[in-house]
Amino acid sequence: MDKIMEFLPFVIPLVIAEFILLGYTLYHILTHSTYKRGNRTLWLIITIVLMNFVGPILYFLLGREDV
Repeated sequence: MDKIMEFLPFVIPLVIAEFILLGYTLYHILTHSTYKRGNRTLWLIITIVLMNFVGPILYFLLGREDV
């Protein structure tokens, strides 16, 4: 239990950043209708399944259409 308490100051900001990034990504997917690759359903699935930073980062690198 002491080991877990040692890492909490490092883990909590990462978890907060992950949920902020996920929230912004979901908002962006749901409010835009054009994507470089794929469609809305594909990006929602990828973003939610690969929630640990990977899905949102993939979306912004590969799926987001520059307007």
